[in-house]
Amino acid sequence: MYQDGKVWIGRSGAEKAVIYPQMANRHGLIAGATGTGKTVTLKVLAESFSDCGVPVFLADVKGDLAGMCRPGAESENLKKRIEEMGLMEEGFHFQSYPTTYWDIYGEKGLPLRTTVSEMGPLLLGRILELNETQSDILTILFKIADDEGLMLLDTKDLRSMIQYVSENAKEYGAEYGNMSKQSLGAIMRAVVALESEGGERFFGEPALHIADWMCTDCNGKGVIQVLDCQKLIHNPTMYSTFMLWMLSELFETLPEAGDREKPKMVFFFDEAHLLFDSASKALLMKIEQVVKLIRSKGVGIYFITQNPRDIPDGVLGQLGNKIQHALHAYTPAEQKGAKAAAQSFRENPEFDTYEALTSLGIGEALISVLDQEGVPTIVKKCYILPPQSQMGALEEEIRKNQIQGSLLYTKYAQMVDRESAYEILEKKVLAENESRRLEAERAAEEKQLQKEAAAAEKQKLREEEAARKAEAKKTAAREKQVQRTVKSAASSAAGTIGREFGNTVGKSIGGSFGKKIGGNVGASLGRGILSTLFKL
Repeated sequence: MYQDGKVWIGRSGAEKAVIYPQMANRHGLIAGATGTGKTVTLKVLAESFSDCGVPVFLADVKGDLAGMCRPGAESENLKKRIEEMGLMEEGFHFQSYPTTYWDIYGEKGLPLRTTVSEMGPLLLGRILELNETQSDILTILFKIADDEGLMLLDTKDLRSMIQYVSENAKEYGAEYGNMSKQSLGAIMRAVVALESEGGERFFGEPALHIADWMCTDCNGKGVIQVLDCQKLIHNPTMYSTFMLWMLSELFETLPEAGDREKPKMVFFFDEAHLLFDSASKALLMKIEQVVKLIRSKGVGIYFITQNPRDIPDGVLGQLGNKIQHALHAYTPAEQKGAKAAAQSFRENPEFDTYEALTSLGIGEALISVLDQEGVPTIVKKCYILPPQSQMGALEEEIRKNQIQGSLLYTKYAQMVDRESAYEILEKKVLAENESRRLEAERAAEEKQLQKEAAAAEKQKLREEEAARKAEAKKTAAREKQVQRTVKSAASSAAGTIGREFGNTVGKSIGGSFGKKIGGNVGASLGRGILSTLFKL
């Protein structure tokens, strides 16, 4: 309840246990074994902050916080507690609270999304469960995308970026460092595995605008943002990383606020131990830094877990408002943890803190908060107030009406897929493929032209050779004809000369008879001599 400007948590006898709103951003812890009443305490605080006009975010891990949009109903046990604590005289009444429902899977609330770029390589590497080398390469991928103006909005953008860098690893390696295809392949497989688990619904647009959570209703009550985590909690790494991203968004988005009369927002982190399980040193440092500095932004963080030892000392030391439900101490380890938890409180001389801690009943808690001066109060054994809204799950039809009736429904219900790395790289690859195709066509065309030119040159040479041979043949025939003509003419002339010479000689020897014989012999002799000369 919110009363007299204070957040009323419980009662210790006649004394009230309250949190001062101006100290609520000093963070807090709600711890205790299963079934001791942590959920009721969380619910009472969330209602009280809403009454105070402070927006609230809480994770509904078991589905029993969704009923906050409905007024509570009286039961026999609840009526008895109200009477024992004298709450009716204090103005206690059942009421509903302004509530907006979210679900990263978009099933039991408005789709809650962020972009790959906003998540960042450190947190995304944790979701993907990458080793140190792979995480470094993921950081390089983000750097390349940033340098080249490529927006990484959803998982297909990230897959396209990995594939493109893998195909051009040598070119990028010279400037950004070596990126083995094996590591890039491992990152790709992790992204595909994330998508198969529904991760592609979480990354995209419209991304959450944190200012949409900083609001009150028409009655001045802070709106309670409920994230359904019944399905998400089955992926503890993604659940815890998302919560850490939420804190980082609040830290990076909100301006410095200084000391305020009340927080700008209160953030409840259920199953808080998951945030620190298997976290790297760098991540733990980031968590501790955010927890330390986000107070100055006017944000209060309340961790809900079973045992305070689940929280690292660097973070635990920042939690000024502590509500500790019963702890089991059956084993030596549990006894040691319970003693450490008891020693973290300012001792109350009226009771032994350790004994009280191990014997608290359901709905009881040890409470120590910061007073108006910021000093921890002595621990008090208190009964926690009952919630004013409905306990337990919400009927599906009512939930559906609440979701569709939200003012944010039209903004976040439908995913928007604008141009980003996937589309840009797809166009670039298509352009490069087209360029390579045209280049290949030009090369083939040039090769064909060269082939045709070579064939034409070869044909020309063949034709020239044939013409040369034909010409040579004609020349030889002409020469042969000339020789025959010359030989015939010479033979005729030689015969005539020989005949004339034989006639003359034969006539001088034998008269007419001698002339005839001498002429024939002279002609044959002349032709024989000429034939011998031609052969030579």
